[in-house]
Amino acid sequence: MKKILILAVAMVMLFSVSASAITVAFSQIGQESDWRTANTDNIKAAIDAEGWTYVYDDAQQRQENQVKALRNFISQNVDYILFTGVVSTGWGEVLKEVNESEIPLILVDRMPDNMDEIEYAAAFGGDFVEEGRRMALWTANYVKKLGLENDELNMVILEGTTGADAATGRQEGITEILADYPNLKVIASQTGNFTRAEGQTVMESFLKAHDKIDILLAHNDDMALGAIESIKAAGLVPGKDIIIVGCDAPKTAFDAILAGEMNATIECTPLYGPFVVDAIKRLEAGEDLGRELMHPEESCFDAEGGIVYSLDGRVSEKAADKIGERVY
Repeated sequence: MKKILILAVAMVMLFSVSASAITVAFSQIGQESDWRTANTDNIKAAIDAEGWTYVYDDAQQRQENQVKALRNFISQNVDYILFTGVVSTGWGEVLKEVNESEIPLILVDRMPDNMDEIEYAAAFGGDFVEEGRRMALWTANYVKKLGLENDELNMVILEGTTGADAATGRQEGITEILADYPNLKVIASQTGNFTRAEGQTVMESFLKAHDKIDILLAHNDDMALGAIESIKAAGLVPGKDIIIVGCDAPKTAFDAILAGEMNATIECTPLYGPFVVDAIKRLEAGEDLGRELMHPEESCFDAEGGIVYSLDGRVSEKAADKIGERVY
């Protein structure tokens, strides 16, 4: 009996050492939005729950900081590197160094433009082009619901960080859909760097430059929420005088929809922690996860629901019915 007990304790100790011996390093772009904060916190919580060692670096929106962090991770000989690039270009040399180190690379959220040229163990992210399509298609169908499909409506766009694949993809999707709706005229489009403060500033400049703005599309909800403040300051009613559609679907966007100040948000989940942990466990077991970019299922939320937002006919859900489920 004593021998069995000693063996059991030894096995528990061995498992604990094995679990804690895994070191996961994460190069994150910064904390520019509610979405990004939720993304960072969720990944950390999932890794901590496994008892693994977690190394984190906040790049503060600077590519050179991420290059330095990746090289530090290599020198530390961590077991896995998680990477979200602030922009999509300029990673060739440093990601080649990661590959040469033979440390498995897991891409999260934003993808580098040289994915075909590098080795990575797994990749998780949203379909940014599809998200842009959904923003524009929901808007077109909402305009139709209002009986304004024959009216020429002026649209402004708050773009994300220049060079980020989230911004490039969403803009591509928006442009693709708007080509079929010539009555929706884009009169201004400018980066707000995915931040609430810049969204507010750029929207203020739009309002000063244009007498009539009917629609605002924002590449993320933080910029939309900043823009709402400028719209109210200009004496206009957000959500009524100006249709406002964002992307990401954090709880703050749900609150704005329920308050009538925002019309819709397209979901882009930040909750990649469980996906990352599952991938690492499968890699530890020797499984090859392939090179497919894995997308989670995502939806669209507005005040009343029932508006078609995708080319395959999906309809929006009521924000009021889903706000209790939001954890970010």
